[in-house]
Amino acid sequence: MIHLDLSKYNELKDMDIGYYKSFTRKMVIFTVLFSFIPLLVVSTLSHHYFNTAYKEKVVAHINELAFKHKQNIDNFLNEQLMNIRTLAHSHDSSKLSSETFLRQVLSVFKESHSSVFVDLGVIDKTGGLVAYTGAFKLMSANYSETDWFNKAKEREFFISDVFLGLEGQPNFIITVKKDEIFLMATVDFKAFSSIVEDIRIGETGFAFILNRQGNLQTLSRYNVVPSRMVYRELISKASLNDNVAIFSNFKYLGKKYVYTMIPLKGGEWVLVLQQEVQDAFSKLYTARYIGIAVFVFAVVGIIIIALVVARKITKYLAEVGAAKEKMHERVRETNKLASLGELAAGIAHEINNPVAIMVEEAGWIGDLLSEEEFQETENLTEFKRALAQIKQQGARCKDITLKLLSFARRTDPRMVNVQMNAIVEETVKLTRQSFKFRRVEIKANMQPELPTVSASATEVQQVLLNLINNAVDSIDVSKDDGLVEIITKNDNDHITITVCDNGQGIPNANLDKIFEPFFTTKPVGKGTGLGLSICYGIIKKMGGDITVKSEIGQGTCFVITLPQSD
Repeated sequence: MIHLDLSKYNELKDMDIGYYKSFTRKMVIFTVLFSFIPLLVVSTLSHHYFNTAYKEKVVAHINELAFKHKQNIDNFLNEQLMNIRTLAHSHDSSKLSSETFLRQVLSVFKESHSSVFVDLGVIDKTGGLVAYTGAFKLMSANYSETDWFNKAKEREFFISDVFLGLEGQPNFIITVKKDEIFLMATVDFKAFSSIVEDIRIGETGFAFILNRQGNLQTLSRYNVVPSRMVYRELISKASLNDNVAIFSNFKYLGKKYVYTMIPLKGGEWVLVLQQEVQDAFSKLYTARYIGIAVFVFAVVGIIIIALVVARKITKYLAEVGAAKEKMHERVRETNKLASLGELAAGIAHEINNPVAIMVEEAGWIGDLLSEEEFQETENLTEFKRALAQIKQQGARCKDITLKLLSFARRTDPRMVNVQMNAIVEETVKLTRQSFKFRRVEIKANMQPELPTVSASATEVQQVLLNLINNAVDSIDVSKDDGLVEIITKNDNDHITITVCDNGQGIPNANLDKIFEPFFTTKPVGKGTGLGLSICYGIIKKMGGDITVKSEIGQGTCFVITLPQSD
């Protein structure tokens, strides 16, 4: 991750202000256009499809309600008709013409919960009332001139429209033809009307029944259009075979209504569901208002973001330039380190040759001193001690150059089974003396008899040296003596190596960045930001993991986890 340097931002003040104003203006225009156009297209299409889908849903719901209520009303009418037909076909004409018999039947009907008959009567073919039982005195009544009786004469059974009867009350009649007479039953109009009055749709929707002439066949407690011409026009436009007809946006008293019509009684009546458009499509309108608000908010947001982005783009350009320069500087430092590694490898190789010769010559002198002529030499013991010292220091030089070559990556990085304690012990020996003058103690706390791990010994040592160096750099020795502790441990099927220090600690904001290339908190020239990144790559390549825990003022612990050898 690149961390931008803002120090060069002020250099923009010396640049062409007019150019950047033009650049800002163009950025705003292009950002707004390329954001607004897709937003407008998406919003329009979404509104269209949502509007269509929601209206289809509402229409389907209204259709379902209409069919449901049609079935209930038709079932009611058919049930009453079936009662009268059953009565007519179960008895002969003479018995049906008996008032006593009709009175008994009406009593039975009234005791039934499903019956809504208020009277029963028998009419001859001339329209005269032959027998009657009920709440009214109609024995002298003659129906020959009534419209419903003339229609009833042409049918086996008949359900009339609602009309004002001889008693001045609205009702409708069911008749069934039996030989030369007609069995007549008057339906309780209020009971029938209440079935329709109880139908409610939303907050403003209700139902009523019309005949084909637009006349009301039920009572209504709500705002029904008084003009029959309106309903005649709607009925004439509707195809009411068995289908539902829906008309919306019909205006009355300043409001728009949705009318749903479905045929009843074989198409002679029409069930009408009336609902205000605002109520029927309330959720659609709510969604539309929300969509408009969101669209306006999005447009305002786009303009604000475009302005902010355009004004900051020049600053970003300066930051990118500064970051590029800093990266070049770090690359140069990396190249310098690579050159130093090559130089160290060459020096180690050159030192090895004379040291090897010195050790061989010391061995040859030792062989000479073992001859008889040198046995009587006064300083023979001192010579042998000096030769032993030369051999010991030569071996030490060879060991140091081998470590130097290992650190410079001149040794074989192949994966082999290694004993981690041996690598830690060797690394501690290599670093312990060099850090004594900084009052930092390097301490090893190793669990004995650890299983081996499959790793590159030289690369593991490189990781440990890097972590130890970082730990020493973080210790403020002016306040207290420093301590770097290396702990090895067997953890189930893994080996863990923990490198802890009592240094200054790492801020929480930097913990997620320390393994990123070129990230460093050291002053310029003191670090390249590559050490921990290389360590992370080495450990991951070996199938392990490396994590860090740190607290400000308490120190830092790096935990390396490597799998045990198979």
